[in-house]
Amino acid sequence: MTLIKKALTTSIALATASAMAATAQANMSDNEVRIGYLADMSGTYRDLAGPGGLTAMEMAIEDFGGSVNDAPIVVFSADDRNSADVGANTVRGWVDQENVDMVGGLVASSVTIAVTKVIEESNGLALVSGSAASSITNEHCTPNHIHWVYDTYPLANGTAKAVVEQGGDTWFMLTADYAFGHALEGDVTKVVEENGGEIVGGVRHPFPTSDFSSYILQAQSSGAKIVGLANAGADTVNAITTASQFGVTQSGQQLAGLLIFLNDVHAMGLESTQNLLLTTGWYWDMDEQSREWAERYYERMERMPTMVQAGIYSSTMHYLKAVEEAGTDDPETVRAQMAEMPIEDFFARNGSIREDGRMIHDMYLAQVKTPEESTGEWDLYEILSTIPAEEAYRPLSESNCDLVQN
Repeated sequence: MTLIKKALTTSIALATASAMAATAQANMSDNEVRIGYLADMSGTYRDLAGPGGLTAMEMAIEDFGGSVNDAPIVVFSADDRNSADVGANTVRGWVDQENVDMVGGLVASSVTIAVTKVIEESNGLALVSGSAASSITNEHCTPNHIHWVYDTYPLANGTAKAVVEQGGDTWFMLTADYAFGHALEGDVTKVVEENGGEIVGGVRHPFPTSDFSSYILQAQSSGAKIVGLANAGADTVNAITTASQFGVTQSGQQLAGLLIFLNDVHAMGLESTQNLLLTTGWYWDMDEQSREWAERYYERMERMPTMVQAGIYSSTMHYLKAVEEAGTDDPETVRAQMAEMPIEDFFARNGSIREDGRMIHDMYLAQVKTPEESTGEWDLYEILSTIPAEEAYRPLSESNCDLVQN
């Protein structure tokens, strides 16, 4: 080939590549992929998601290369202050004024339900990683959001079932009085009763709450073997701390933390939490893959990640891969592409997205180690068993989601 022909061939190839890149970029709204991160950045749920979740999202974007098909990835972030109105108004502003393509994070279930309504109205896309209410992909499902990390159904099936099987057959429920707490209480009640147990009493507390004295006294007077904590974050920490001060476990009752995060156990210490059973979607020390990512996260945050923070990375990375594969950030196209792609990464095993928007994956029954068993500051859990993806989540045959063809 002559030098002239070589130069011509190279020029054509470069021109073709440039044209393809320009076309791909043109399929991105505003020639950018715009992502919003919405979470509690300063309150009750700060440590389980918060700034650490934003860091996890940024890690995913960096690992992906910072752009999709030459379209830069831009991130907006805000504190929802655990207010449904603040969350909904923030996202409405992002969609209307900033043309945000996808909203991630999303922790308090009341905020998430309000936000996903806004997302549906605007035909956007939301990836829910922090919320627990199973209703988010049941009666509150939409074709515009995906629920990623966990929900109340596997928490109940994992922890409550294990506790009843061990003889904890009478329960008193201490419940956060909003969507998440109600959903968890309902799912736990169903599991306890189906396995031969009984709910003998309960009380609902405001969200958030700092003084649990009266609620713990009611739990003690109920005579129940198990005090089920259908709350999360600082509420769970305060409830367990108060129960310890009132001698609940010393008097023969057992606490069942139905949504316990790594940061909760770390904050309370192993003396207070040892032998506590819990269900988790992920643990930093599960295997080599998990440890490798967690150690990179630790270098930035100086603490190990929760399952929510790991899930934010996983959902963001899966989204970016789908945008790249689809060649567009159009929400409907991207969601369909995400559902076609299996999810197998350091966070999720046997992961897939169902028609109701629930991302199902293996869950794990864990037990908090004793101080003697722990070999380091963050060596907190022992994984007892795996709950397979197909068994962990509410079966579609029981779904009330309009998207499900029963």
